[in-house]
Amino acid sequence: MFIIVPLFIALVLKVADIWIFASISWWWIVGAACAAFVWFEILERMLGLDKRKDHAHFEKIQKARVKRAFEKKNNRR
Repeated sequence: MFIIVPLFIALVLKVADIWIFASISWWWIVGAACAAFVWFEILERMLGLDKRKDHAHFEKIQKARVKRAFEKKNNRR
């Protein structure tokens, strides 16, 4: 996400010919897009960052479920 937002802003500014972005080459925009593609499709998977976020989310849900189960058990006594 840290690559996508600046890339989108640079693209909009380049198309609108605003400020310094009017004079930069399209290769900078294309290069940034390629870097974002490589990051999200290749490097993130190789480093396991996509799965780490999923595991953290499901672990949080599991802990909440266990906590609720023990609370129900303690309330019955």
